[in-house]
Amino acid sequence: MADIVDIAVNTEGFTTLVTAVKAANLVETLKSPGPFTVFAPTDDAFAKLPPGTITTLVDNIPQLSRILTFHVVSGKYKQADLVGIDPLTSVEGSPITVKVGDNFEVKNATVIAADIEADNGIIHVIDNVILMG
Repeated sequence: MADIVDIAVNTEGFTTLVTAVKAANLVETLKSPGPFTVFAPTDDAFAKLPPGTITTLVDNIPQLSRILTFHVVSGKYKQADLVGIDPLTSVEGSPITVKVGDNFEVKNATVIAADIEADNGIIHVIDNVILMG
């Protein structure tokens, strides 16, 4: 089985996320044993951000790193594990609201693919970039 980074690299729709993770120097972290739960925004999710946002973030690595680590939680949480758990604490340090019911939602995003297994954790694909605050 592949790790979180390898799955993202080899899955269509994560080009922006992979580029951002490389720019923020988080590849080594996300290849470590973890385990981690990653809420992974798709390319379409990044495209919903205001024009120029991604360029601005790539030019501001500390801010980019904060946003990316806000999408990561220590531990391996499948969708079923998250029923009744709210909030989670991100690696960045801020709380992330999670709702599991008819829909599986994380803050302002809906999970569009859940429980993707990796050697070092689990990936939930989301339809929006989530932000602190």
